[in-house]
Amino acid sequence: MPEQRFPGEFVWGAATSAYQIEGAVKEDGRGESIWDTFAAVPGNVKNGDTGAVAADHYHRYGEDLDVMASLGLRGYRFSIAWPRIQPDGAGKPDQRGLDFYRRLVDGLHERGVHPMATLFHWDLPQALQDAGGWENRDTAERFADYAEIMFDALDVRDWLTVNEPKTVVDCGYRWGIHAPGVQDDGRAFVALHHLLLAHGRASRVLHQAHPGRRIGPALNLTPIYAADASPETGEAVWHQDGLENRLYLDPIFTGAYPEDTLAWIAERSPMPDRILNGDLAVISEPVDVLGVQYYNPKFLDAKGERVRKHPTAQLDWLEIYPRGLYDTLTRLKYDYPAVPIVITENGVPAPDEVGADGRVADAGRVSFLRDHLAAVHDALAEGVPVEGYYVWSLLDNFEWAEGYTARFGIVHVDFATQRRTLKDSALWYRDVVATGLLT
Repeated sequence: MPEQRFPGEFVWGAATSAYQIEGAVKEDGRGESIWDTFAAVPGNVKNGDTGAVAADHYHRYGEDLDVMASLGLRGYRFSIAWPRIQPDGAGKPDQRGLDFYRRLVDGLHERGVHPMATLFHWDLPQALQDAGGWENRDTAERFADYAEIMFDALDVRDWLTVNEPKTVVDCGYRWGIHAPGVQDDGRAFVALHHLLLAHGRASRVLHQAHPGRRIGPALNLTPIYAADASPETGEAVWHQDGLENRLYLDPIFTGAYPEDTLAWIAERSPMPDRILNGDLAVISEPVDVLGVQYYNPKFLDAKGERVRKHPTAQLDWLEIYPRGLYDTLTRLKYDYPAVPIVITENGVPAPDEVGADGRVADAGRVSFLRDHLAAVHDALAEGVPVEGYYVWSLLDNFEWAEGYTARFGIVHVDFATQRRTLKDSALWYRDVVATGLLT
């Protein structure tokens, strides 16, 4: 591979989320989340795992901050546990929750690490779920109230509203494999609209109260390709692209849902009737920064069935195709208004363990990251305004329905002892961060 150098101001970071790493689910006034409820049901998560302890980051955040500093990271994306701030999803915030995130942000600033905060990474307060969750329009209003609390409390310039609304809709409401465990298209697309409304409402609050700060969504985008050249396959690709990408990008950037996808939804869900006057103006509140999360493409046949064309990772949904990241980024440049872009998640799972020599040799992850960063470099050369890259994830963590069986971290966590060990990928990434150079 020829030498590829990134701009000196490029932000090299790593990402995590609260429920996946914090633990301490019953400490300091934290309320119950839908993931506490979902993980407690036998069969929902592999091996009956839960996030009750996870990587114990709540108690070990200082150690983790030092790990970030040792890697030379310039950015850290974390999420805030809404139930830690408002145990019942509304009302006066719990000072202990605010203080934890203030300490975290202060520690980042002290180490020269740029904080990027995500307001919602799937751990909805259970009390709000009991009142209807994202199917209840009022949840978007409660989200805006919660966002205002956090904007006022934390010294953070860059904010992300909703993490992967598509995953909430598909995994949480269509297929039932994530919290809240619903399997109903009708309810799923109502939740989608309210998730996007929550994004818009929070964005307006920030713009009105804190000019100069930036906010946007974190969207997992999936390039859809034809597995053959038939017209039927082309139609299937366009339909799936609507569900995977345009359904989220279009309302946020153009103020309208894609007509073909909305017509398909109307046959299955009351969602179109829930779009009130002014909603799309709120949803399309200007985006200051777009979080792009990329893991895999989808190749489809004429029936709309997925065809795997490339090797897959430990989790077989993750088909490894770095070119898909380049295609996603350049599509954004040509199809949507220009905004600064940050790769807020990109990574790969493996069953990593510490060897007898104390080393975690994860050559597959090094190759994955190198190839995807090369795709980012190619997109930069094409003029795509990518500001930074946040590897998923800093730490091995609770991987949702997979429990602790799939390790995405560049830092190994021994969940029995909570010992942190830098994997080979972390050492490689440290060198990239220091030099800005891919070789």
